[in-house]
Amino acid sequence: MVNGSPLPRRRQTKRLYTERGYQPMLEPVTYLRVKRVLPCTVAMLLVVAPVRAQQAAQPSAPAVDATALAKQSQNPVGSLVSVPFQFNFNTGGDLGERTLLNVNFQPVIPFRLTDRWNVIARTIVPLESVPGDAGTRFSGVGDIQLQLFVTPAAPRAIIWGLGGAFSFPTATIDPVESGTWAAGPSLVLVKMTGSFVLGGLVSQIWPLADAGDARETNLLTIQPAVNFNFGHGWAMAFSPVITANWDAPVGDRWTVPVGLGLTRTVVFNHRPMNLGISYNYNIEHPAGTAGEQLRFTVTLLYPR
Repeated sequence: MVNGSPLPRRRQTKRLYTERGYQPMLEPVTYLRVKRVLPCTVAMLLVVAPVRAQQAAQPSAPAVDATALAKQSQNPVGSLVSVPFQFNFNTGGDLGERTLLNVNFQPVIPFRLTDRWNVIARTIVPLESVPGDAGTRFSGVGDIQLQLFVTPAAPRAIIWGLGGAFSFPTATIDPVESGTWAAGPSLVLVKMTGSFVLGGLVSQIWPLADAGDARETNLLTIQPAVNFNFGHGWAMAFSPVITANWDAPVGDRWTVPVGLGLTRTVVFNHRPMNLGISYNYNIEHPAGTAGEQLRFTVTLLYPR
């Protein structure tokens, strides 16, 4: 993230990517190329149909309720094991026609703590590709995050999870390197009512130890979620990731995206999965960062 006042160019590049809400994209894939693959992605969502038990290759395979499975996947503290691969393309805004890629590998694994309590572990491993000056690129791993939630094992009217979020200084490239060990509280609330799955996640991580660089990880994350399930595994989602980087200057702290997503839960070759596409426009973003984001997701699901 960049300072509002003039800074050396290298310093601007380093501060620009401290903000966790801003995620880089792949070059030479440009935004125009991404727009060309949109029809193919939508066609894939339309063509791949949920496979019912009578359509399965093995007659003994249990029937899959795609809508029920979709709702489970929308609960971040449920009993469903999921392995999402998230491809985030950011462009526009102060980036112009440049596009940057962030690929998040985010396995979510629930554990039985006691008969009454579960623990949900969610790890976020970011792979970054950041364009530099004069056509140069920085590619590598970003800071890995771990989120742990304790949640009741028995479902309730309002599902909740309380725990902590941790950030580790694992970045291997300069533009996203923070050198900060950080931790803080995290809260999840979920309400399922009819076709809707409503909820939200809030976390705040503060620096515990730092390598001495001017940048530190001091990040607030707010992620509201409104999911409407049409049936047959189809769902419309509103789930922007709003962030505030308290280490940045006033006026350059907030990233506020607004947009919609479409997902479909299917069974392919006996493997339940969720396919999704979403678009967000940043109505507020730090100077020097992207103005819009296009996201593709492929999530492998492991029902219990």
